[in-house]
Amino acid sequence: VQLQAYGGGLVQAGGSLRLSCAASEPTFSNYTMGWFRQAPGKEREFVAGISWSGGRTYYPDSVRARFAISRDTAKNTVSLQMSSLKPEDTAIYYCAASRLVLPFMPLAYDFWGQGTQVTVSS
Repeated sequence: VQLQAYGGGLVQAGGSLRLSCAASEPTFSNYTMGWFRQAPGKEREFVAGISWSGGRTYYPDSVRARFAISRDTAKNTVSLQMSSLKPEDTAIYYCAASRLVLPFMPLAYDFWGQGTQVTVSS
């Protein structure tokens, strides 16, 4: 499965952005999908996950209530709606696919997109 993430950009603190990730194959629907981010000098961090059916989602406390992940199986896409953005949300955001059930460790993901930069100015 090839993944293509897009939608990043520059936004002011308090603003919103919507990231999307397009998968190359319909088999995308069999995978748990996750979004991660990595800021300079920091480890890759899990920010959202959604089950293959879309019925379960998971967020860490740092983004809960601000970020929302969704998937459109018909379009082979997964999206991350980010609101109330903060400067500390600045990072490269990656989408990833896993055969496991809602893992939050990067090593559990089998396929990765190339990343899209999100910059939040104060």
